[in-house]
Amino acid sequence: MIERRELLAVALGALLLPRLSSAAQTQRSASDRFNEPGAENARLAALSGTWDAVESVWANRGASPIVTSGLVADRRMIGSMLEEVLRRPLEPTPLRIDYLTFNRVEGQWQYVSMDFRAPVGIMPASSFDRGEGDKIELFFQPFAVPGHGVQASGQLLRMKQLITSDGRNRQIKDQTFIMSDGSGAAWLAHRYSYVRRS
Repeated sequence: MIERRELLAVALGALLLPRLSSAAQTQRSASDRFNEPGAENARLAALSGTWDAVESVWANRGASPIVTSGLVADRRMIGSMLEEVLRRPLEPTPLRIDYLTFNRVEGQWQYVSMDFRAPVGIMPASSFDRGEGDKIELFFQPFAVPGHGVQASGQLLRMKQLITSDGRNRQIKDQTFIMSDGSGAAWLAHRYSYVRRS
């Protein structure tokens, strides 16, 4: 025969079990929570679509820019990452692909670029913080360029990129270079100007 004390324990357990199960279900892992897109990644999602792009290149300080217009940038979200494929019109082969995301665990922007027009390899970059408003500043790991002329001389290069958004329909990526030649001189070497098409 079940004693009164045991019967009360069973009844109490039956009452508390659903509450405990419900509470356990709401305790999601940190990995699951941080893997969800946050406010910064929502800003990236708003940049999806097709953009018209103009590239300006300055070979060195004081040089006149070489301007290439009529480029197309296709942007889409893959998980929490914004993918950009830069190409010429009517040509599917990419000139450059990059990925931008906000790492919620580290509290910083992360970026990687692969430019198929130059032998520079994979170029990773990151920020120090969230940035402010519509500006994201990224610092690249140093990378080598082959140099000018027939013989490869090799030259180490430092680069930072400032991404500035003007609302939802205009954006600029400015890339500042510093050559490892002892001068410490920096110059605006690349600018990508974007206007949303769709």
